[in-house]
Amino acid sequence: MIVITNNPKVRYAFEGSKMKFVEGQYLDVLIKVRDEIHKHFKLLTHPLSGSIKPNETPYKSIALEPCDILDVNSLMMIENAILVHDKLVNDKPTPEWSDRILEDFMIIDLDLFYHAVVKSV
Repeated sequence: MIVITNNPKVRYAFEGSKMKFVEGQYLDVLIKVRDEIHKHFKLLTHPLSGSIKPNETPYKSIALEPCDILDVNSLMMIENAILVHDKLVNDKPTPEWSDRILEDFMIIDLDLFYHAVVKSV
């Protein structure tokens, strides 16, 4: 499994796991995931998981695993997630959240990711 995230709390919690930390926003994570899918990885977690819209939070964590071929389903899913992100951000940009609220979004992303990856095994 490889973890792609821009969330410092996920980076810390999954330290020791194979990880690619993205210095950037939600969209930057989606683009990095798409790049990895082109290198024969497939999605383990959905890029739009949870009830927080991409234009509401700057944090996202996604798990992938290697596969032998280009996984077309994963590619279609990540491309769709990028389109959804762009539409939502164009309609209503992500607010400039306070540090306290950003901390809350980090915790929510960590919790969603943890339960999708660790608790499902």
